[in-house]
Amino acid sequence: MVGDRWSVLIIRELLLGQGRFQDLQAQTGATSQMLAARLKRLEADGLIERHAYSERPPRHEYRLTAKGRDLMPVILALRAWGEQWCKPEGEQPATHMFHRACDTELDLGGNCPTCRRPVAWTEMRAQPGEAWMTERRRRAANFIEQRRANPNLEVEPEP
Repeated sequence: MVGDRWSVLIIRELLLGQGRFQDLQAQTGATSQMLAARLKRLEADGLIERHAYSERPPRHEYRLTAKGRDLMPVILALRAWGEQWCKPEGEQPATHMFHRACDTELDLGGNCPTCRRPVAWTEMRAQPGEAWMTERRRRAANFIEQRRANPNLEVEPEP
């Protein structure tokens, strides 16, 4: 169900609270056709639900179901692997994870050094790093600029 790059990126964005088609497209870099196809498949598989927020023009936002939210440990495992094996030494993590109970930053394995125990994802709080937030703002601005330069591009295909 999530064995391809696009689906994982979409799930990550939905976990971050991005639910509108154009926001998903801006942050994943997927074409509108690719994104629409993946969203339809994720919906058919019961990982997301589509909710209309505009009738004219028809626009939807996408939300994770309980089944979709339960992918959070998978996303956290991919994050930990990427931080350990793909990032240059000394570079800050894209996202810092904190234990909600004591507000201590967790290690990549999700362990709290203060409480000395593993922390469930439901007890975590994420704080994106400044470099990643800058990158996300740049992606969003570039996406808007591309839309202005080519207003005939389809924003959200019909369901």
